[in-house]
Amino acid sequence: MYMITLVIFVLILGLLVFVHEFGHFIVARKMGVKAEEFGLGFPPRAVGIQKKYKGWLWWKRGVWRIIWGKKPAEELSEGEGGTIYSLNWVPLGGFVKIKGEAGESMGDADSFAGKPIWQRGAIISAGVLMNVVAAVVILSIGFYIGLPRVLDDADLDKYAKISDKRLELVEILKDSPAFAAGLKLGDKIIKVDGKEMISSLELRNYLKEKLNIPVVFEINRNGEMLLKEITPAALQAIGQPGVGIGYVEIGKVSYAPHLALWHGFLETGFYIKEIARAFYGIIHNLIIGEKVAIDVTGPVGIAVLTGRVARLGFVYLLQFTALLSVNLALVNIFPFPALDGGRLFFLVLEWIRRRPVPQRVENLVHNLGFALLMFLIAAVTYHDFLRFGGNFIDKIKTLVQ
Repeated sequence: MYMITLVIFVLILGLLVFVHEFGHFIVARKMGVKAEEFGLGFPPRAVGIQKKYKGWLWWKRGVWRIIWGKKPAEELSEGEGGTIYSLNWVPLGGFVKIKGEAGESMGDADSFAGKPIWQRGAIISAGVLMNVVAAVVILSIGFYIGLPRVLDDADLDKYAKISDKRLELVEILKDSPAFAAGLKLGDKIIKVDGKEMISSLELRNYLKEKLNIPVVFEINRNGEMLLKEITPAALQAIGQPGVGIGYVEIGKVSYAPHLALWHGFLETGFYIKEIARAFYGIIHNLIIGEKVAIDVTGPVGIAVLTGRVARLGFVYLLQFTALLSVNLALVNIFPFPALDGGRLFFLVLEWIRRRPVPQRVENLVHNLGFALLMFLIAAVTYHDFLRFGGNFIDKIKTLVQ
């Protein structure tokens, strides 16, 4: 199971990074900027293909050639060499090497450094935009298949098709009959005393009438069917008889293809708003010196969450992937050195000053920002290891033995 989780995590992260880099690549090509290499995975290069152009003046023909090894792309692309499409050894995402991205070749017509500010800004922003587009596409597919939604307070229109209704536990009171019986968050109530319960009101009224009378719950826990006998008691916390659970009515909501696309767009907008609000809360609390209420998760935490979500089902994995894609977009657009937002910030400075910031200064800032970013990732990863326990390390070891 852990190997499957690792594979799913690598595939999802790789897909999102690849989509991001493809955005940079395709817009750079449209703007007339040469892409020296576009790679699947991270270097070192295993193998690549490249079209070399041969001939004279009006007559030229392209000949594809295979490139083995890690010879620099700028050397292979000299003269009439086209983009190298490469397969690389580290199977995470992809990258694009754009001519002139470090400020060199400014005088060349196909160099990034020689393009107007608005074109450079479009190329830099394209990766973020592609991650947003990816989220829209993923959620649209989800809404066509059917995405799980809370039906109690969901704003559903008349075109929504609802299926697979169920009650899912979202809260369990400590020291309650349900807690003593071993119920867990995420458990799905299938039947109570052999009767199907698809309405939260129906279950609430049923339990009121069963004070001190054992009730048999049929529970679905990650595909495993369980029977739990629980006796409702008078609970002071809620002021009425019950077993001490909070639950919501869940159902799969689907739409016709054109409406699924619209709702995918709306859901992506909702994700952007909520994630931006969470980022604002983190930054605000850091500035005023308060404790950050939101737990930040790094690569290890995301891998663990991926495994948990994958066990819930394919549509849950779609939602999680869309959420990660929006996260990647918003993190990258943040004006931090070495990120896309940091590079856009220097373009804004160039526009205000009417001249670019010296390249050595910009490179220094981005290098320092990258080092700080790596430190933060290492710190969050260490925190993840502490949070998820040493057994996570043991499971990783079993994968490589």
